Amino acid sequence: MYGCFDEMKIGLVTERRVLVVAGAHDEGTLEAVFAFAGEFGAGFILVGDREKIMSISSKTGHEPKAGEVVDAGDAENCAEIAVGLIKEGAGNALMKGMIDTGSLLKRVLDKNTGIRGSGTLSHFAFLEVPEYHKLIGITDGGMIPDPTLEQKAQIAVNTVDYLKKIGYDLPKIAALCASETVNEKIRETVEAALLQEMCEAGEFGECILEGPLSFDIAVSRESADVKNFSSKISGDVDVLLMPNITTGNVLAKGLIYWAGAKMAGCILGAKIPIVLASRGASVEEKVLSIMMSMIS
Repeated sequence: MYGCFDEMKIGLVTERRVLVVAGAHDEGTLEAVFAFAGEFGAGFILVGDREKIMSISSKTGHEPKAGEVVDAGDAENCAEIAVGLIKEGAGNALMKGMIDTGSLLKRVLDKNTGIRGSGTLSHFAFLEVPEYHKLIGITDGGMIPDPTLEQKAQIAVNTVDYLKKIGYDLPKIAALCASETVNEKIRETVEAALLQEMCEAGEFGECILEGPLSFDIAVSRESADVKNFSSKISGDVDVLLMPNITTGNVLAKGLIYWAGAKMAGCILGAKIPIVLASRGASVEEKVLSIMMSMIS
């Protein structure tokens, strides 16, 4: 089922981990939670309409135990309770179910009762692409529309921190642009070069970040050789750092719909990873996203 995502299983910790779901009264969400819990022995706390949760669970052949379901009202109440449980230390990861993203993130980012980290929240996705030899990360394709240089630097920090936690020794990051040449008229190429300088100064921790890199040079050593471009990471990058959300979103969906890629994603930068899979995402994508959030 998982293909290259199997290597992520190695990072799953042996102690029992707990997933908190906000708005768990959703069939696709519950199916993914039960599938993950069944395979990995993880725990869960389902926050939402208790009656609907129990009804859906019964139809799928599951019966949550006492303490695994917390009754909640509207989206705001679901988010408040779920984030509160995380803040109390009751769970290791948070997942959005049948509630809107805004309601959940409002609670996550609350200065007094939330679970925000010290920096910017960013979306990170792993894709299994048939034509690539390992999982490839894409960030940010789902959170920050047009990141500033400072925000891109924070995205890089979030990414490196996450990859280090799951076992990467030296993450290789390509700051993606339309061209590998710095052009003062194209802001992202200038910022990519500055990001490389920041990386070389040690601002992102132990990693390699190069930029600007075009997509072909980033993923193909042969392309770099043809263009006579010197790169330490060409053809072996772990992460594509996007110039903006549109590029990341279009690339990820293009790889999924036209190249048969599988995807898992979560939000980084809070005190725990947050799964924000879209309501239309497949059960498999949701299971993989839960796996991704639970190994850090």
